[in-house]
Amino acid sequence: MTQYLITYLGNPREMGKEEGRKHMQKYRNWLDGLGDTLVSAANPVRNAKGIDSDGSVTDGGYTKMSGYSIIQAETEEEAIAIVKACPYLDVGGQLEMAELVQMSS
Repeated sequence: MTQYLITYLGNPREMGKEEGRKHMQKYRNWLDGLGDTLVSAANPVRNAKGIDSDGSVTDGGYTKMSGYSIIQAETEEEAIAIVKACPYLDVGGQLEMAELVQMSS
């Protein structure tokens, strides 16, 4: 199976405490439902920095990535369907998917 990196981008809309709790439960249920398709779940990141070739550093990075997951699927279409079902999209977040390439040593 091919592995795909899913990056969580942007800032989801503001939610109240109860709505946020319900959203997180929906997100956890989505992750649980992925079963063996899920390789690495919900890896949050923070304090991103963008570093240019001239050595300059930008706070926040370039993509505003807030985390990533890794899934595996038989086809790209299957992977896209999995990503489209992610509840992060329901709250205004954006997702990016890319095929991971295995490099030989």
